[in-house]
Amino acid sequence: MIEDNQILKIIERKNHLFQEDIDDNEIFLRNEISSSKFLVIGAAGSIGKSVIKEIFSRNPQSIHLVDINENNLVELVRDLRSNFNSIDSDLKTFCLDCGSYIFEQFFKNQHRYDYILNLSAMKHVRSERDPYTLMRMIETNVLNTNKTLALSKEINPKKYFCVSTDKASNPVSLMGASKRIMEMFLMKESESLNISTSRFANVAFSDGSLLYGFIQRLNNFQPISAPKDIQRYFVTPKESGQLCLMSCLLGENKNIFFPNKSDEVKLINFKKITENFLNLKGFESFECESEDEARRKIKELNSLNKWPCYFFESDTSGEKEYEEFFMEEEKIDFKKFKDIGVIFSSLTYSSDKLNTFLKDLQKIKLKGNWNKLEISNLFKEVIKDLNHIETGKNLDQKM
Repeated sequence: MIEDNQILKIIERKNHLFQEDIDDNEIFLRNEISSSKFLVIGAAGSIGKSVIKEIFSRNPQSIHLVDINENNLVELVRDLRSNFNSIDSDLKTFCLDCGSYIFEQFFKNQHRYDYILNLSAMKHVRSERDPYTLMRMIETNVLNTNKTLALSKEINPKKYFCVSTDKASNPVSLMGASKRIMEMFLMKESESLNISTSRFANVAFSDGSLLYGFIQRLNNFQPISAPKDIQRYFVTPKESGQLCLMSCLLGENKNIFFPNKSDEVKLINFKKITENFLNLKGFESFECESEDEARRKIKELNSLNKWPCYFFESDTSGEKEYEEFFMEEEKIDFKKFKDIGVIFSSLTYSSDKLNTFLKDLQKIKLKGNWNKLEISNLFKEVIKDLNHIETGKNLDQKM
């Protein structure tokens, strides 16, 4: 477990983001949450857990949690019960796939929700490595979002919030492209439903992330491997929850929130992150020439308080050298909040193209045998400037 203050040292930041903005709006947040009913989809993921703790700390009237991962959902409840002295809210959990018929029936039989937060996502670029996982990613990020949007319109909540990613800005990966298309559908449906979203950086030490993997490598007495030429923005888990909460409750229709504090949120490469992490754990990184050398040296170096690391030039599909929060054509307000930028989305979309995308996707799905190129070409029909980088290599081929 890495504490928030330790994370700041690893990502080379001095201060936490968003707290001033939270403090400035605390009275509204507390009053609104305590009188509102929430549905959180994808509740047991890293971002979901962080958002829920922010909501719970302000005593919501009702909160229903939905996730497909049974074990993580159970652990989430244990965590909440252990963290909060008393829980007066109507707290219920449901282990459901939000794309299923069962979820549909669950939704239709519940009482009205004031706020619906969709945090369900497939977030890894490695998910586009084969056409089957890629198809599931499209179902999760696009089709399931559309389904929850349609269901939400039937009850007309105060807000439908859906989390996006900085990878949706000028995407080069199909994962980022799926989120960009998702944003287009959000903007389309915002004509009849109040919607906001957020794009933010990598959540440091979130489940499945490379930084989370560093902890596992130390626990399992294994070498560390990371790209040395890739730079990313990072936020802490708590900050990810705060940004989502602010966008959901304070964002206006079509707003996209993102971290905005140039003197704090800086791009940092994974090699530096690795070195900082190991220093915090009492080790010095030892750079190896190959994966094999790193595996061989683990026992030899450990006694010297050194840890073998293999740093490589990135050559896998969909990797972008650096990320960005917004696109040139988007209109942005940098003054409304202290640490948050707000995009008044001017993201263009064509209803005809989005409808054609869904029809063509369905045709491909019915074939039952897909290839990555035809799916990639389908994306390019919607995102003309998609500059997908296909190298034929993926991160599962790395240590």
